[in-house]
Amino acid sequence: MLSTTRRGFLAGTGGVLAAGLASAGTAQPAEARARAPRNIVLILADDLGGCETGPYGQRIIATPVLDRMAAQGVRFANAFAGSSLCAPSRCSLLTGLHTGHGTVRENPEGGPQRALNHDDLTFAEVARLAGYRTALIGKWGFGPEQPDQDSHPNVRGYDEFYGYITHAHAHQYWPTYLWHNREMVAFDGATYSPDFLRDRAVKFIKESAKDGKPFLLHFSTILPHSPSEIPGDAGRYADEPWTKANRRHAAQVTRLDSHVGDILDALRHAGVADDTVVLFTSDNGPHHEKGVDPNIFNSNGPYRGVKRQLYDGGIRIPMIAWNPGFTPKVVDDPVALWDVLPTVADIAGVPKPAGLDGRSIRGLLTGDDYAGHDFLIWNRPRKMQAIRRGHWKLIRFDPNIAGAGPEGRIELYDLRGDRGERHNVAHRHPNLVEELLELLDGSIGTDPRIPYGLTAREEAGGVVVSLANGSTGPWRKVRLYLGTADDKGVGQELLSKGESFVATFPGRAKVAHARFTVNGEEVHFRVKVQQAPV
Repeated sequence: MLSTTRRGFLAGTGGVLAAGLASAGTAQPAEARARAPRNIVLILADDLGGCETGPYGQRIIATPVLDRMAAQGVRFANAFAGSSLCAPSRCSLLTGLHTGHGTVRENPEGGPQRALNHDDLTFAEVARLAGYRTALIGKWGFGPEQPDQDSHPNVRGYDEFYGYITHAHAHQYWPTYLWHNREMVAFDGATYSPDFLRDRAVKFIKESAKDGKPFLLHFSTILPHSPSEIPGDAGRYADEPWTKANRRHAAQVTRLDSHVGDILDALRHAGVADDTVVLFTSDNGPHHEKGVDPNIFNSNGPYRGVKRQLYDGGIRIPMIAWNPGFTPKVVDDPVALWDVLPTVADIAGVPKPAGLDGRSIRGLLTGDDYAGHDFLIWNRPRKMQAIRRGHWKLIRFDPNIAGAGPEGRIELYDLRGDRGERHNVAHRHPNLVEELLELLDGSIGTDPRIPYGLTAREEAGGVVVSLANGSTGPWRKVRLYLGTADDKGVGQELLSKGESFVATFPGRAKVAHARFTVNGEEVHFRVKVQQAPV
């Protein structure tokens, strides 16, 4: 067996709207409703506050599509971001790890953006192993701006990428360039990128529906991040007695809502709505940048705090799951962005990687069993950390934070009667504070995962194919193949957790396969063969 210390084996490198929602959400045959959907569409907003949409109490900004989507689907009443700001939250989303374990734990501040690395495993890589066609359209948020490096979307599991690589570049609504896969494409500075990228997402859905393979679309819009830029005027908000920034911010949110409708319409017209789970969410709480005042819109609802803060207003996010077969309901169980990777694995039918902080929420969508969180963790190094367990929430402020004092500050809130986190009761519960701090400190450390997936690479003697069991249990009847998955492979009876199976095949091929069983169910992995350097 090949020994390894980290995740060296990674998952494959290489008007109509209202009628559409109504018809897609009703009058479906029973067999269609019963069939488990396999396609996945993740729509990720940028800095959309937890209460900036109608399903979460918004009464000023119009979001009719999301209103209808929530009424027909599953609305999560207690959904949380990976962090209170962009990059670490998106890392958590991608990797299934909270910010006590993930690679990226802060935004760039006076230095280069920290990036994903060779050892990171994303939900796109997991889906691609299962034979999914994968795409990221929009904001990636991790540098550097170079092709063929470990943090590039094409290397981290996406077959198709169109959008922004870096955090800073994604602030440009009228870009002079975007990236298409590994190439930089020139733009004229007059194209409104959210609309252009919406069109690319719709195009991917149409092409994937014709292909017939399962697909995963990660539509990562930059709406409604600052600056508050929109084509033309602010539309229905043009006459509101607010500043220009606030009028346009409201218009951005409504435009985002219409883009969600365009994607749902594309699924319906392509005939794949029944076979698709759509998950809409955001990366953190509302911003208050470049003149936007979230108080006008009650963007954080009854919760204290905004973007960059670990009070609930900074980390509560909208999360809505939709499929025509879902039973409409509201889920109160706390869920977090780091639940996405295990959920993707569950939907794709592949073993969940071990060492994740996330829990699959598929059971909450289908009514099956669900193993929830004992607690949730947020970590902003040298600034603040937070832990939520049941109705208790503790926040620890670093001495570097203004007003925290030379030894920092501890705040404890009983959320049963204080959801606005206004009454610090740490002095009344010293034993609980000590217990939660110990649990918090024990949850911050290195990435706990182990190598997972299938790789294949050309070497002098042929093609080396490696399968690493980084899941929670044994894989049985393991066989590796090169090229066509026929009976000419090599195999072994058992591959235990943490072990790897490696075989060298003579000749050359474009793809490699692995087949094995987990709990009696057959699993098939497929990857492109990495060509030897010329």
